[in-house]
Amino acid sequence: MNDTYRLYKLKVGFNYSYIIMDQATGKAAIVDPAWDLERITIMLADLGAEVTMILLTHSHYDHVHLVEPLVNRYQPKVYMSSKEIDYYQYHSPHLHSFADEDEIMLGETKIICLLTPGHTAGSSCFLLSAALLTGDTIFVEGCGICDTPGGCPDQMYESVQKIRNRVDPNVRVYPGHSYGKEPGYPLGYLLKNNIYFQIENKEQFIKFRMRKNQKNLFDFK
Repeated sequence: MNDTYRLYKLKVGFNYSYIIMDQATGKAAIVDPAWDLERITIMLADLGAEVTMILLTHSHYDHVHLVEPLVNRYQPKVYMSSKEIDYYQYHSPHLHSFADEDEIMLGETKIICLLTPGHTAGSSCFLLSAALLTGDTIFVEGCGICDTPGGCPDQMYESVQKIRNRVDPNVRVYPGHSYGKEPGYPLGYLLKNNIYFQIENKEQFIKFRMRKNQKNLFDFK
């Protein structure tokens, strides 16, 4: 497959942020910008990228806290699901909402917005031809917690099934955090090794996700 874009990952603190750069136009999207403004802006400059948008998987602070300085610097559009915006009353200059399966064009690169609630009320993933950026919906090793305001394990189950059924197993998964495995494993690996894809029964999934005394929930690497 001849992809129309390049995807760059940045390990910033305990998060991963990403830059998608359209090869034909040099236009770039920043996904979940966090923690290290200088590193992000230096990479953008080194790439010669024209920043035209910021894509937000959800509204938690560790995924959005660099939005304001980046908007001030580049004046990009900011995209977040309408459900997430409405539920948490998220505000940002140049804010645009999207619904499930909406398509956003970054130059010649198509980005499909998939609504995947569970970690938050309006969490989303961004699907490209060979990459799925998942925020805190799924990790290589697990899935996001569901006990913060707006979280719902029932919806997380449905979102995991949606990803299983909607996304090609060869597509590589790029989450917002890692418990030790580098982002970029194919979805097919997760289908075989991520326990949340192994649990087919919804009630069992909810019981396991919400079990008490879970350790190392935030032991991100």
